[in-house]
Amino acid sequence: MSEARKRLAASRFLFVDIELSENPPHDETPVARQLGLEAAGLTWLGTEGEAARAEFLGDSAGFVIPVVEADQVTHVHAFVTERHLITVHRGPIALMRSVTTRLPNERPPDTVATLFLLLQEALETFRRSAVQALLEVEELEDEMFQRRSPQQIYQLTLLRRRSALLHHTLLPYLQVTDEAFTRRMMNPHFPEERQRLARAFQHSSRLVLKDIESLQDASRRAFVSYSTLVSGEQNGVINRLAIVSVIFLPLSFLTGFFGMNFTYMTDELESKVVFWLLAVGLQVTVLCVALYVLHRTRVWRRLRDDDPEDR
Repeated sequence: MSEARKRLAASRFLFVDIELSENPPHDETPVARQLGLEAAGLTWLGTEGEAARAEFLGDSAGFVIPVVEADQVTHVHAFVTERHLITVHRGPIALMRSVTTRLPNERPPDTVATLFLLLQEALETFRRSAVQALLEVEELEDEMFQRRSPQQIYQLTLLRRRSALLHHTLLPYLQVTDEAFTRRMMNPHFPEERQRLARAFQHSSRLVLKDIESLQDASRRAFVSYSTLVSGEQNGVINRLAIVSVIFLPLSFLTGFFGMNFTYMTDELESKVVFWLLAVGLQVTVLCVALYVLHRTRVWRRLRDDDPEDR
């Protein structure tokens, strides 16, 4: 930290990346004080729990940039001037390795161009996470039509939570950055090249936000598809139960009818022939009528087509 402070005072173009401990001590010295930047109003720099930020402070600017790291959202704090770019984060972040790897190829002309490279790479982490989750939703949806299981609902719930996390994290950040860049671009002294970088960032951010919204729509559609398939199976079971009930309904009627203690029942219907004619004849008649109605209304064919064993 002391070496970074010395180079900040002497260098004309410097990129400083500071990695802080993931479990900071209670008496941790603020990063701005260690770098000699407390006069610039950077008390938020390196402070854990800071919300998304994008503000211009004269010839400098400060950002709190959300980044997707291993399906979790973390934040990178960035402070840029015409001479140097400082980034601060808790623990190792793959984003910073990606940025430093691209620097030799991109060769940004100044610190502001380096900042926009960092902003674009942060957006890319959201896009990759959204696209990967979208592919997982589509695979789960394909599996549902083959075989359904409660585990699929659990996985869909996790993916839906991820989509909500991405959207609720990225949207406030894009709102503050759009406001800051729009206000800055209204300044006639804002260089044309930086306006181009700002417009490119805004365009990319809208595309990433659409990818996340597509993920939300796909997860909701998958839930609806699962519910529809389960409802279809339940309807098939209910139809089969209705058919069984129709078949055994005459038996229930006979047991109730002949079980009544009326004089006619006990005195007149003493013959076994009469009993079997009524019992068997009524059962066969109702069964034949039920099968005829099912055949004429094509209900039986639909039940056969909906049989899971045939798929």
